Amino acid sequence: MRFQHTCIESLASALPEEILSSTEIEKRLSPLYERLRLPEGRLELMTGIKERRIWPESTQPSDASAAAGKAALAKSSINADQVELFIHSAVCRDMLEPATAAFAHHKIGLPATAQIFDVSNACLGFLNSLTIAASMIESGQIKCALIVSGENSRPLVEETINTLNTANLDRNGIKPYFANLTIGSGAVGAVVCHEDLVKGAKHRLVGGVARAATAHSELCQGDTHGADALAMQTDSEALLIAGVGLARETWSDFTTETGWNEPEINRFICHQVGSIHRRKLYAALGLDLAKDFSTFETLGNTGSVALPVTLANAIDQNEIGEGTKVGLLGIGSGLNCLMLALEW
Repeated sequence: MRFQHTCIESLASALPEEILSSTEIEKRLSPLYERLRLPEGRLELMTGIKERRIWPESTQPSDASAAAGKAALAKSSINADQVELFIHSAVCRDMLEPATAAFAHHKIGLPATAQIFDVSNACLGFLNSLTIAASMIESGQIKCALIVSGENSRPLVEETINTLNTANLDRNGIKPYFANLTIGSGAVGAVVCHEDLVKGAKHRLVGGVARAATAHSELCQGDTHGADALAMQTDSEALLIAGVGLARETWSDFTTETGWNEPEINRFICHQVGSIHRRKLYAALGLDLAKDFSTFETLGNTGSVALPVTLANAIDQNEIGEGTKVGLLGIGSGLNCLMLALEW
């Protein structure tokens, strides 16, 4: 896929104030750690994640998404009444029906003329939504879109801690739950529009490629588990191997489609799984790890928010400036991979 007229006009995040450290999680898991004689510090050691953020108990995904959407509009020269497409792209949702986009749309105060819907594709939802908006802009259907995502990890983390402390699991039995403890909360929003609406620098979405490896759809699965909790189990080792393999295939297609190769790309932003995933991904693709920018150390894995919020942080910290060529390396359970070329 190639885009000629699509720009990310603004990008903003919204993060919870409450911090939950890996040390605190392990303290709460002391019954499990004592019973299985697990060494303290293993959570941070194995993931590189020191802490993550969590929303207050009453927070709905649409609350988080609306906060990020308002922040993106506040940074933009685009007015809310110019938004013609609104997509909520998180894993988390307020309820099955109606779409969480409906609640966030109302909270932001967007026009009734905007087309709204949810896009759900695990950790890849936000990037998928970028390509949907870009395709509609390129075809002339719309001029401006607002894309948001709000992930709330508290129910999953709380349910996982409870399960690990009360279920009689051995060391092998706890492995499918380990990835749950890396999940963090956050929200992100982006105004995406036709270049004709951009008043300042034009941050161009150049193009990208997508690939699927759905034979691996059983490796990471999550579902609702009662009214106020979530359940998720992950074969982390198999998922890492399959994910890196899919990324290698996608990268080959990406360089062919965009004409971008590693030497000319200034920055890479990948999905924020953890330190082992990052190291193996960059090694497999032959990428310079010095070009990476990460947030998993302090935010954990924030699902569909992870990659775009890392991009937003890199921009805010002047690690990405005007003219920087950025490779967005997205992946999500399913397995699905989407890589996009962005010239900031």
